Amino acid sequence: MSTAKKFAGQTAIYGISTIASRTLNFFLTSVYTRTYSRNIYGIFGSMFAYASLLQALLAFGMETTFFRYLNKHEDKKQQVYNNSFAAIFITTLIFLALTLPFINPITNYLRIEKSTSFQDYRLYVLFFISFLVIDSWCVVPFAKVRADGRPGRYGFIKLANVITFIGLNIVFIYIIPFYIRHHFAGSTLISSWFRPGWLGYIFLSNLIASSMTLLLLLPELLKLRFDFNADMFKNMLAYSMPILVANFSYIINENLDKMLLGKMLPSTISSEQVGIYTACAKISIFLSIFVQAFRLGAEPFFFSHAKNKNAGQTYARIMDYFVIAVCLAFIGITANINLLKYFIGSNYWIGLKVVPPLLFGYVSLGIYMNLSVWYKLSDQTKYGLYISGVGAILTVVLLIIFIPKYSYMAAAWISLISYASMMVLSYLWGQKNYPIPYNLKKNLAYIISSILIVYLSFYIFKRNIFAGNALLLLFILTAIYFEGKNLKAIFIKR
Repeated sequence: MSTAKKFAGQTAIYGISTIASRTLNFFLTSVYTRTYSRNIYGIFGSMFAYASLLQALLAFGMETTFFRYLNKHEDKKQQVYNNSFAAIFITTLIFLALTLPFINPITNYLRIEKSTSFQDYRLYVLFFISFLVIDSWCVVPFAKVRADGRPGRYGFIKLANVITFIGLNIVFIYIIPFYIRHHFAGSTLISSWFRPGWLGYIFLSNLIASSMTLLLLLPELLKLRFDFNADMFKNMLAYSMPILVANFSYIINENLDKMLLGKMLPSTISSEQVGIYTACAKISIFLSIFVQAFRLGAEPFFFSHAKNKNAGQTYARIMDYFVIAVCLAFIGITANINLLKYFIGSNYWIGLKVVPPLLFGYVSLGIYMNLSVWYKLSDQTKYGLYISGVGAILTVVLLIIFIPKYSYMAAAWISLISYASMMVLSYLWGQKNYPIPYNLKKNLAYIISSILIVYLSFYIFKRNIFAGNALLLLFILTAIYFEGKNLKAIFIKR
């Protein structure tokens, strides 16, 4: 089987599970935006923004480090696994020691919606701390499942997590209120503790789903041993630290906008603005799903093929296919935005104009993730720190300058600027330090043409579905004309 076909197969399996999980999760956006006001949904967006930031910190970059050290120490795989988990476990213990004693001041800081009681917010924070720690303990066992070449098991556990989370949401939002309204047996007892429309049930559902995921990963957890290699551990931390900072910077780029919207705008509108932005940004999740699926398949694949003499050509060819696919998704989502908008409540449609810049931001991010192979394979992860650091600094400075005047529109465009800058920097430094023969002219042609088509579809044709899909079809036919022979080569056995 050709290496490209193998990669495509692995990515497809991860992609199906990721797409199914994220699409099912996106269904909840429709539920939430029809159940909660924009102010209350703003609390949801703000809290999960902080959670994402902390998840990157607690994971400590150990996922990538785990794959790299498996490749470097094939005779010490068990020690690599033990050390990776130990690093995260220690990090979570430190996190608990730094948060639980200060739960009240933390709650005060996070409380952007003053109409919600302090005690409710405090409970939200406790839920978040709990499932953040549990999710962190799952990181390395999940990486082991991927390293063992078991995408089916990976997909099953991910789907089980999402189905549990969604199921509990449906129970709390619809089934229990229905049960109480119709006075079924035991409804009086249930109504004595149940709070209709309480946002905390979302966070409780997340905690239960995370706990179930940890139980499903028990076979991997039971394979851990107290076989600790101090020298390897130190080297792994040194390798991981720049990745941690890079991941942390990425999460800043992704979530700081929601945090600052809640803090920098007047308190009378801040929560509502976060709610609108969070809801409309969910439409761009479909492109984010593709990027995430690519990363899940690419990381172990890139490391396992690093020693092949034609690795550079393989990486360049994968980039060609990736650019076409991600540009296709960029155009397709924009062309059908007037259908996708029905997945969120109509009260949130005022923010739909954030979608195109957010989408192109994900295009840039996906290409950057593809490009980042050079510093991971050459053990120059410091460049990941530099690149993400530049992106994070741009994000912070520009958000502080422009949010007070332009609100969430500033957040959307600054996200694009940050990811595009990271993409360009990675390419320039990569070609200097670890040259890979990317087909720059062809890739740029697809990227620029997709931007032009999206501009026409969204701004000139005013989101007309027929015009947008006609342009999408034109892009597809053009790609088939120029790439038909190359795409067939994926399925040629060698």
